[in-house]
Amino acid sequence: MWHPNGARRLNPVRPRLVPSWDLSVVLRGLQSDPFEPLQSVELSALSQKTALLTALTSIKRVGDLQALSVSDSCLEFGPANSHVILRPRPGYVPKVPTTPFRDQVVTLQAIPSQEGDPNLSLLCPVRALSIYLERTESFRRSSQLFVCFGGQQKGKAVSKQRISHWIVDAIRLAYQATGVPCPLGVHAHSTRGVAASVALANGISLTDICRAAGWATPNTFARFYNLRVEPVSSGVLNASPVTPEADTV
Repeated sequence: MWHPNGARRLNPVRPRLVPSWDLSVVLRGLQSDPFEPLQSVELSALSQKTALLTALTSIKRVGDLQALSVSDSCLEFGPANSHVILRPRPGYVPKVPTTPFRDQVVTLQAIPSQEGDPNLSLLCPVRALSIYLERTESFRRSSQLFVCFGGQQKGKAVSKQRISHWIVDAIRLAYQATGVPCPLGVHAHSTRGVAASVALANGISLTDICRAAGWATPNTFARFYNLRVEPVSSGVLNASPVTPEADTV
């Protein structure tokens, strides 16, 4: 008798070998309207861009992003916004609580302007987070990093599902800004595979990538997230985003 579980064992689901969307297209779109100038764009665009850049540079799950806090013990900007250190709220348990990297903090490096590409700083996650915190401060009603930007829930903690929508909307709007049709079936979780694969192509060590993503071994990346991508010379994924708690100063 045929059984679906047996069929899955005989024909296991294989991970997608190529990404469903093009990171270089998205990064170009994030540098233009409706995402810039970030100081004055709609709060929706600000929230979407900040969530996407944070997801890409941290390689975190949406649940981990939702757990990030703005309390004094969890958020710290470096001198002249050279970097930002992000920590989850106290007591947060990640999806895989047994991972040896569960006590990690997220350290995102700033992307300075370069003479050959002055718009590169528009992709800086530290800049985006700084502006996001400044513009949400007046109506913030939660210590969670990401909060609702409108309606009756304005200023309150946003759900994981809403953050996922922000990320997908940012990708779609970025495609629209470049005039390129957005592929179908874009998911927020895809940022992990895209970011990790591009980081590897850009020369980041697999150890650092696994630490950032919270993968206990490289096997998880190799089996489910390793995609065929080209290096992306944007600076967005050229720095290790995570530092173990013990090494953070």
